[in-house]
Amino acid sequence: MNSAAESYISISGVSKTFNGRQGEVHALKDINLNIKPGEFVSVLGPSGCGKSTLMMLVSGLLPVSTGRIMVGKKHIDSPNADAGIVFQQDVLLEWRTALQNVMMQAEIRKGDLKQAKERALQLLKMVSLQGFENSYPKELSGGMRQRVSICRALLHHPPLMLMDEPFGALDAMTRDQLQIDLLRLCSDNDMTVLFITHSISEAIFLSDRVVVMSPRPGRIERIIDIDLPRPRRLAMREDTRFIEYTRELTQIFKGLGVFREEY
Repeated sequence: MNSAAESYISISGVSKTFNGRQGEVHALKDINLNIKPGEFVSVLGPSGCGKSTLMMLVSGLLPVSTGRIMVGKKHIDSPNADAGIVFQQDVLLEWRTALQNVMMQAEIRKGDLKQAKERALQLLKMVSLQGFENSYPKELSGGMRQRVSICRALLHHPPLMLMDEPFGALDAMTRDQLQIDLLRLCSDNDMTVLFITHSISEAIFLSDRVVVMSPRPGRIERIIDIDLPRPRRLAMREDTRFIEYTRELTQIFKGLGVFREEY
C-alpha cells in the first residue's frame, strides 16, 4: 500500500454506520487506502458491501462515522467540488440537449461559457457524439446518455473522477466500447480515478489496482496490482495474465462465500 505522503487520496481508519429502523447498519469498517496521483483504482465487491458508500464518502456527499479522508491537501468533510462524479444512472435533464447537459457544469460554476462550449464539443466528439449535440436525452440510447454524463463530469478538468458502476445497466457490447472510451479520456485528461464495480473482468481491464471488498460490513480483503500494459485492448482479456487475475479474484470471492457452486 502506498504511503500517505505520496498519495493523492488518503483514507485512514474510515468506518460508516447508518441508523436504520432495526438499529445500526455497519456499512464499512476500518478502511485504509492510499491512491497515488494518476492511478486508476477499482473497488470490487458484492452488492451491499459498501463500495458505493465508500465513493460517496470520498466525494464528501456523505460524512464518515469515524476516520479521515484527504484528497490532495484537503480534508474531506463537505462536498468536493473539484471531483467529477458519474453515477450508474445518467441523471440527465430531459428538457436540455446533450450539449446543454454537458454545459451545466460551467453554468453552475459561473465559468467562461465560450471556453466551456468549446471543451464540451471537443469532449462529445471524443466519445463519438458529434452530430448529436442538439439531441435530447429521450433521443439517445442508454450508452449515448452515459457518454453525455461522463462528458459533463469532465467539463471542468477534474483531477479526480469518482464513478459508481457507470456501465452496470448497459448491454455487453456498449459496455466494452465505453470502457475503451473511458481509458482514452482518462489518459488524455491525466486524472486519478476511483471506480466502483461488481464485475471482475471490468475491474481487471480498467485498473492499475483492484481493491477487493468483503461482504458487509465492508472491509478491504485484498489489494491486487494489475500488471498489464497500457493502452488496454479488448484482446487482452484472452491474455494468460488476464485469465490468471480472473482466477485469483474468483478464488478470493469463493473464500468469502460470495460464490457458491453447490446445486
